[in-house]
Amino acid sequence: MLKPVEEFGKYVAIAGFKNVKIADVEEFLENVRKCLAKNVEAQFFDARLVATWQHLYFAALNALNAFKNGVNISKSLAVEMLLYASAQRQIRKAMNLIGIKSDSKVIAAIIVGEREEDVEEALQAISRIVGGRRDDAVLKLSRKKIETIRKAFEISDLELEAVMKGKNLDQALINLVIERVALLAIER
Repeated sequence: MLKPVEEFGKYVAIAGFKNVKIADVEEFLENVRKCLAKNVEAQFFDARLVATWQHLYFAALNALNAFKNGVNISKSLAVEMLLYASAQRQIRKAMNLIGIKSDSKVIAAIIVGEREEDVEEALQAISRIVGGRRDDAVLKLSRKKIETIRKAFEISDLELEAVMKGKNLDQALINLVIERVALLAIER
């Protein structure tokens, strides 16, 4: 998925990958940084904790908004997206919760840049570096994934039932995760 975000003059791409083999996370991230154009940033997530592309899209929008308004926690847009996606204020907690690890087999990526061509090139380069197969299906919800996300984001049965009125379980969960992402902005 590649979307223009006119309000910020940016393009946002979100992609999933499966059968990923990352032996060394730091080396992987360094290789990615080397292939990115000047005004492009990328962040990676354990896809088992991503509540669809919407979760990451709203994390990216909140991070961009934080920078625009000068209320960002980190100095890097990539790190800010990680903080929002995890709904955590501390980088270490965010990385432990939703960041990629050497045993991550399914990952998600957000790529943000000023030019559509640069974002597309970054996505192609990342696809080569990841060593897995591009598959956006890893962003979708499954019963097992819903339980993993509920536990990680501490979503109770009561909370889920309150939000489900007229919605299915998947949409209710997505809404609750996005709410937690948005709440990070007001917790400042």
